[in-house]
Amino acid sequence: MAKISFKPGNMLYPLPVVMVSVADKEGNTNIITIAWAGTVCTNPPMVSISVRPSRYSHHMLVETGEFVVNLTTQALAFATDYCGVRSGRDVDKWKEMHLTPVQSDKVKAPCIAESPVNIECRVVKVEKLGSHDLFMAEVVAVHVDEAYMDARGGFHLDDARPVVYSHGEYYCLGKKLGRFGYSVQKKP
Repeated sequence: MAKISFKPGNMLYPLPVVMVSVADKEGNTNIITIAWAGTVCTNPPMVSISVRPSRYSHHMLVETGEFVVNLTTQALAFATDYCGVRSGRDVDKWKEMHLTPVQSDKVKAPCIAESPVNIECRVVKVEKLGSHDLFMAEVVAVHVDEAYMDARGGFHLDDARPVVYSHGEYYCLGKKLGRFGYSVQKKP
């Protein structure tokens, strides 16, 4: 297979695309769409998000050190895109996208009711990296929509049709290929 050299850049795709809800000290809230989010650590549970300092939500993150990662779905795809291309300086994204803010348990930023998973976070470290600041945060609470729980307590996020972002486009996750460890599983 022939390969060509490509300019250096972020080609790590696909990525989870999430709506991050934030609040400032006065209680004003906003939603920002983030594709640069990820797991940092299992114990303690930690995630990270990268945000440009010019974004309206940035000052809220710095002010309170708290945010909520709200997973996105096919049903939320339009709102996810809208919250990424419109600024909270100009519009009330909650109102425009008919999203419902729900009080979080541990942080001031609200959860998005329509999201199947809400991950409440407290920032433990901020790294200024250039175009973006990296906010590393400890997960302090998680909420899951009971509609995706089975009778045995298993959570089925795939039923919510999660969305990922790949090089400027959104995709629903597709067919399951295997389960962690299936490559070394003994055949019956």
